[in-house]
Amino acid sequence: MELFEKHEDTLRRAVAAISNREYWSAYPESPRAYGDEAPAAGEEAFQARLGRPFVLDQPATGTSGAGESSPYGVDLGVTYPVATVGQLIDAATAAMQTWGKASVEERVGVCLEILDRLKEDSFEMAHAVMQTTGQAFLMAFQAGGPHALDRALEAVAYAYQEMTRLPAGEMRWEKPQGKRDPLLIDKQWRIRPRGVAVTIGVSTFPTWNGYPGIFASLATGNPVIVKPHPGTILPLAIFVETARAVLEEAGFDPNTVLLAVDTPDDPIAKELVMDPAVGMVDYTGGSGFGDWLEQNVTHALIFTEKAGVNSVIIDSAPDLKGVFRNLSVSLTMYSGQMCTTPQNVFVPASGIDVDGEQVSFSEVASGLAGAIEGLLADDQRAGDILGSIKSSDIAGRIGDAAASGDVLLASREVTHPTFPDAEVRTPVVVKVEADDRASYMREMFGPIIYVIATADTEESLDLAKESALESGAITWLVYTTNEEVMGEAIGAALDAGVSVAFNLAGGLYVNQSAAFSDFHVTGANPAGNASLTDPAFVAGRFRVIGVRVSA
Repeated sequence: MELFEKHEDTLRRAVAAISNREYWSAYPESPRAYGDEAPAAGEEAFQARLGRPFVLDQPATGTSGAGESSPYGVDLGVTYPVATVGQLIDAATAAMQTWGKASVEERVGVCLEILDRLKEDSFEMAHAVMQTTGQAFLMAFQAGGPHALDRALEAVAYAYQEMTRLPAGEMRWEKPQGKRDPLLIDKQWRIRPRGVAVTIGVSTFPTWNGYPGIFASLATGNPVIVKPHPGTILPLAIFVETARAVLEEAGFDPNTVLLAVDTPDDPIAKELVMDPAVGMVDYTGGSGFGDWLEQNVTHALIFTEKAGVNSVIIDSAPDLKGVFRNLSVSLTMYSGQMCTTPQNVFVPASGIDVDGEQVSFSEVASGLAGAIEGLLADDQRAGDILGSIKSSDIAGRIGDAAASGDVLLASREVTHPTFPDAEVRTPVVVKVEADDRASYMREMFGPIIYVIATADTEESLDLAKESALESGAITWLVYTTNEEVMGEAIGAALDAGVSVAFNLAGGLYVNQSAAFSDFHVTGANPAGNASLTDPAFVAGRFRVIGVRVSA
């Protein structure tokens, strides 16, 4: 209870925020808020990790170098403890005996303390995220640290809210019986965890995507086995180290949180999730394995976020400068390696209305390409925006995209001013016709943008809807000054199960979602079956056991 009381104000504010949906953040996103000494201390802590074993006092058969490398060319050289699936499951199951029986307040207090410790190490985490994912430093700091922590806290708030809906402790149930004595029963309700949780990490946003499921499971009494992507291990290993330390200090078995490391050549995810002790799996990544999980792991709850084809529909606008300024950033951040980055930009072939004047398709398409080219003209700024390419497959996709239509802007290689070994590529912008469906009706992950000429806005919406229903989508962005078109777009988005934004022209981008206010993924199309974060994301992770005693 001591940790709960320490952090109770933060929890109360988080619970209020998920109800009123107003802006609130528990963790500062500005690096300046952490003090003058924090940046150097964080970098020093990160450097101390390199070239040595990552020590965790958990079951292990040895160590592995795995397949982790830095997209920036930094030699990481970190080795990690390796355990068998049986060792991990046995340790987690044993830990659940005490963790699952702890009070809601005890578990939530531990979760909040873990988050507080992680906040203090935000700069170390930023370097770990940057050097394993290829994100630029500021994005790695924000998305890997405070924004990820906010999403984790959001999950804890939902879990606390769902677990405390019932009366706490024992209550007297009384049923009148007319002239006879009433029926009296003393009742109480106990929370029972569902089972061992497995989190399968993604290579691009390991903490932002990983924390919600991890903390939803922990708060509801389930031990968690964290299996990072084999190419991005260090950020989640740091989390596991921190969580285990807090658990042990609080008197719980540190094996409540375990690290499971594998390699691309010897994966363990399928064996791990098929163990009958596993009660839930959280997965972020490609659709192939996500589909396999949904179809084959029938003994556990599966929460997925998979691939998607995100769309922009341009119908009309009061000013194209704001449109291009906003789109040029949202289309290029982290080289399009965000699950929310738009891929397809639909524009009527006849052009669009801009403040009462008709602007041709060619002018819109070339204007967008020009805005992107101008934004990334300086290599220093390009490196800060684009980061580095994470996957070796992306270069091939850039070539395939360029061959599929008329290239409006060719992709160029950028020499990163600080990391010359980094692979940095500007986006390729390709113009295609609406009937070139084979090109754009699939996710082309990376810095690839299609500008698609359609018959009219109605066809643009139809094609965006079709791609969302077939391949999934997480975001739509619509530009229109027509209220009727806005209504049609909202209807299409509801049908497609996609969150939609309108007329973004300032410093808010469609890629971004705000914890405590925006839901990430709807669970209503093939992009994923779960939403970060809503009551459904946490409620199934525990069961309520009723206890009745005759009075």
